[in-house]
Amino acid sequence: MRVSSGFRAATAAVGLSVAATLTLSACGSDTTGDGTLTVVASTNVWGSVAQAVAGDKVDVTSIVTEPSSDPHSFEASPADAAKLTDASLIVYNGGGYDHFVDDIIGTGNSDQLTVNAFDLLQGGAHEGEDEHAAGGDSHEGHDHGDVNEHVWFDVDTVDATAQSIADKLGQLDPDNADAYKANAAAFHGQLEQISTITDGIAAAHPGAPVAQTEPIAHYLLQSAGLKDVTPPDFTSAIENGNDPAPAAIAATRQLLTDKQVQALVYNVQTQDRVTQDVRATAESAGIPVVEVTETLPEGLDYIQWQTNTAESLAAALQ
Repeated sequence: MRVSSGFRAATAAVGLSVAATLTLSACGSDTTGDGTLTVVASTNVWGSVAQAVAGDKVDVTSIVTEPSSDPHSFEASPADAAKLTDASLIVYNGGGYDHFVDDIIGTGNSDQLTVNAFDLLQGGAHEGEDEHAAGGDSHEGHDHGDVNEHVWFDVDTVDATAQSIADKLGQLDPDNADAYKANAAAFHGQLEQISTITDGIAAAHPGAPVAQTEPIAHYLLQSAGLKDVTPPDFTSAIENGNDPAPAAIAATRQLLTDKQVQALVYNVQTQDRVTQDVRATAESAGIPVVEVTETLPEGLDYIQWQTNTAESLAAALQ
């Protein structure tokens, strides 16, 4: 299976009210007080993956669900903190992306079961991970050349995450362990349809140049065999919530006006004046725009969402 996904400043320090909640709430346990398993995901992206594995055996709650929310800078409420500390299993992105989870579970029960997707990227830990796990609040200096934290675009990592969820749920609920494994296997098969699309792009458009407003879709472009030629100074500034230097903006706009790229990958969830101008430039030049998001669009599950995104990318390159 091929891989497929980018990182702005993951801050979101949890406030004093959350800290107070952590002090008062019970430590994470295998079940709720009534014996019910609880799975809590940082975003509805990972919530959808977890639900695909849990099936009808366990309900999954997601903390970040609004399309307008930016998980990088999300601030957990006391109620969010309580859900996480009381969860039987926590599923989150990791790599500093949903840093609020690390802030909360770092003060709770060290034996609480978690699945950190970033830890599963290519089967191991990565440069820069220790900084984020230790509470670093900046994405500056993070290597976007080969590894970045938007790992939901990496099909292999998503598959490994689903398998890990099945294993952890099996520990918590041995009677249904086989059902969780079967669900994870079925999910694996569904992921193949995404890889089929990206493999087709790679075969039809090897090395085709594209631009991004930020490196969110790094793994999608990698799996599709495409080349992101956007100036790194532009994408890193946008990702960190800063205004790019005028020279970086000019160079990015020139890629579009001169039609040096075949598509613009555009994060609609964190758009601002600069990225809106870049999109307008692309549209004026007749460059197709491929919209991506960081949480699930309403009414779609993970497979539907990523299939639609890959299909949009393929269509843009025709």
